[in-house]
Amino acid sequence: MLVSIHKLIFLLFSLMGWSTVQAQNTWTLKQCLDTALRYNKTLQMNQNNIDISVQRTKEAQANLIPKVFANSEYKYFLELPTQLMPMDIFNPQVPSGQFKEAQFGVPHNISANVQLAMPLYSPQILGTIKSAKVGTELSKLQFQKSVEQVLYDVTLLYYNAQILKNQLSFLDANLQNTSKLLQNIQLLNEQLLATGTDVNKVKLQAEQLSTQKEIVLNKYVQVLNALKLNMGVDMDSAVMVENNITFQHVPDSPPKINIDIRIAQTQLESLTNELQTLKQTKYVPSVSLTAAYGVSGFGYDRKPNDFLKFFPVGFAGLQLTYPIFNGTVTHRKMSQLKRHISNNNLQTQLLKEKNNMDLMNFSRQKIVAEQTVLHTQNHIALAQSIYNQTILQQKQGTASLTDILLADNSLRDAQQQYLNAVIDYLKADLGLKMANGTIKVITF
Repeated sequence: MLVSIHKLIFLLFSLMGWSTVQAQNTWTLKQCLDTALRYNKTLQMNQNNIDISVQRTKEAQANLIPKVFANSEYKYFLELPTQLMPMDIFNPQVPSGQFKEAQFGVPHNISANVQLAMPLYSPQILGTIKSAKVGTELSKLQFQKSVEQVLYDVTLLYYNAQILKNQLSFLDANLQNTSKLLQNIQLLNEQLLATGTDVNKVKLQAEQLSTQKEIVLNKYVQVLNALKLNMGVDMDSAVMVENNITFQHVPDSPPKINIDIRIAQTQLESLTNELQTLKQTKYVPSVSLTAAYGVSGFGYDRKPNDFLKFFPVGFAGLQLTYPIFNGTVTHRKMSQLKRHISNNNLQTQLLKEKNNMDLMNFSRQKIVAEQTVLHTQNHIALAQSIYNQTILQQKQGTASLTDILLADNSLRDAQQQYLNAVIDYLKADLGLKMANGTIKVITF
């Protein structure tokens, strides 16, 4: 019996120390959200993806800038190229159709030039630029979706941590009540007004509460670790959540377009632009400006006729490219894109239907959870009153130990139902904000 009392006293002092540590490292929900928005690694990667998309757009636009190339080449011919010359060029009396071999050129050939190429009109380049811009917009939407998901995850983890922390507070209060009850039963037992079985029943309840507290405390630590991971802080950081949960009605915010629907619409814009680009490259020619200037050198290295001479070479012109037939490759690509667009339209329709369903479900859950919270608040007050009255009746000898244990269990059930109702309300409100695209309201 002394061992059990010492164990209870040690547990109470441990709870007091735990509460002191919590007070020193308490984080508000806004602090957790602000930290997550700054240090969450998923958000950092998505921000990098936006920067990559911006650079891709600039890369696509850079294709319109003139390109300048410097080329040089040296060739030494071990055997000079051979050409067949018509013999009637040198002797008109020779019948046509007779040729004479002749080697032209010199062994040393050198060339160097600077070339310029600039597209004047290219449907493919213009389509690529537009696709890159749409890709940047899509990356921004993906980043926004990640932000909303982080806000949702951090907020939900914070709520869960608060619920578990309140459960610990309820368990602490129940342990204190059980400790007082144990002392009273032990005194009655010493006065032969209670049996040893009654004492063991209270001890068993105390042990059960202690075990339950250890389980809840372990869950609480796990939830805090998940919260730290989503916040992007070190696991060794001291993070505690606020203990008090003040329930209040949260009005519904005016709905906006769901982020998933906006992403699907932007993907449709990208697919449509790609299809339009293929149509233009199939029927519209590309025009580019080309120019070059350089020198060509020829050398001969045998005495006494050795020489090395250079001659300038330069030109400017327009190049027009018109696709006539490419083996139906463009046609196959266009056929694929049309089916992708069809799938996108179906996906968008499915997302809208799912979003409407989520709005209806979360709205209903929120209403039911709010009603449950109000009911369970009354249940707690009633259960507490019954428990206090039963304690008084037990002291007067009109209530048994079984009545006290039943009243205590009823009080704990009412407390747990209240916590479950609160977390259901918070989850429903959070899911409703996620569905109607207003989850950012949580941070302000």
